Amino acid sequence: MDRLIYLAMAGAQQLLQQQAVTAHNLANAGTTGYKAETTAFRVAPVVGPGMPTRAYAVDTTTGADLTPGSVQATGRDLDVAIEGPGFFSVEAKDGTEAYTRSGSFDVSPDGELITRTGLTVLGEGGPITVPPDSKIQVGRDGTVSATTPGQSATVNVVGRLKLVNPAAADVQKGPDGLFRLRSGQPADADETVGVTAGALESSNVNAVSAMVDMITLARNFEMQMKMLQSADGNEQRANQLLTVSG
Repeated sequence: MDRLIYLAMAGAQQLLQQQAVTAHNLANAGTTGYKAETTAFRVAPVVGPGMPTRAYAVDTTTGADLTPGSVQATGRDLDVAIEGPGFFSVEAKDGTEAYTRSGSFDVSPDGELITRTGLTVLGEGGPITVPPDSKIQVGRDGTVSATTPGQSATVNVVGRLKLVNPAAADVQKGPDGLFRLRSGQPADADETVGVTAGALESSNVNAVSAMVDMITLARNFEMQMKMLQSADGNEQRANQLLTVSG
């Protein structure tokens, strides 16, 4: 009975957390380059004084599904999608180098290439600065070229996107939605990573599967509540039997 209570209580708590993760994924089904978060749980014994039969559920791994999403053509010069595995490099708000699959870029008032959320896009030599009012073109290898108005024949290479492709086991997703190496060090540029200009990668969240998961988690939570009620009922009947015996 003691084991049943702890398992049901901890299971219900973790199911609520898993449901929150699934709801977060569903809310980002339309977010460019979003990678679905994943969760996993296991049963662990309770260490300390008390009955040795007590156990509870714990979160063992949290990560992300790095499966590429579908590529949608936009025709916009500053929209870029990665072909296959890989990441764009950006400067996070805390100043560290981080990685994203979202390639919807813009140009800041200072002429720096930035993401739609205002993060600086990093090139292999640092931030990429483009001349004002220039037409930007991004090559398959990540080369950023600018054409100055009135000088259509002159194309200046202003930088090259830092494209990285670390092993999936070496990256982790942070609370800000960006990826970083588990070692805390910046990743090396990978020249084999290619991009497609004028296109964006969609989220890899399957909205239908996420909705089914939400329903399944709600039913599992209800089952944990019934287990708690059953344990409580068993305890009450046991107390009645002991009272009658006394």
